Amino acid sequence: MTTSLPPRLVVVHRETDLELLLQRHGTRGQAEFWLKSRGRDIAEVDARHAAFEAAWQTVLSGIPTSWRQARVKRQDFDRFLFEPGDTVIAVGQDGLVANVAKYLEDQIIVGINPAPTEYEGVLVRHAPRLGLMAAV
Repeated sequence: MTTSLPPRLVVVHRETDLELLLQRHGTRGQAEFWLKSRGRDIAEVDARHAAFEAAWQTVLSGIPTSWRQARVKRQDFDRFLFEPGDTVIAVGQDGLVANVAKYLEDQIIVGINPAPTEYEGVLVRHAPRLGLMAAV
């Protein structure tokens, strides 16, 4: 008996600087204090986090509802089982594409640049937009 499963899209990412600061310092206030003590402002971290979240939502909203989905953080790559027919979307910097590629065999990988003004994007050439999955 064979079953035909819909395609699976695996969206990979790493935590934003804000998420990492909150993990390290526990509260937003402590993170803000730590940044201020180093001459930085949490507003710039907030802006990058908001830009990433907007890109993330754009990518997720473009996934066909009939497809299976998996979301994987960078630190979980070595424990995640990629299936042969997966399509992998890497939302982040070039290094994320190279890092996840180590765990892939013949899967398709598409790099999404969440901040085209900040990252050159040699491996993450695509801007987040609706309808991107039509190209895959």
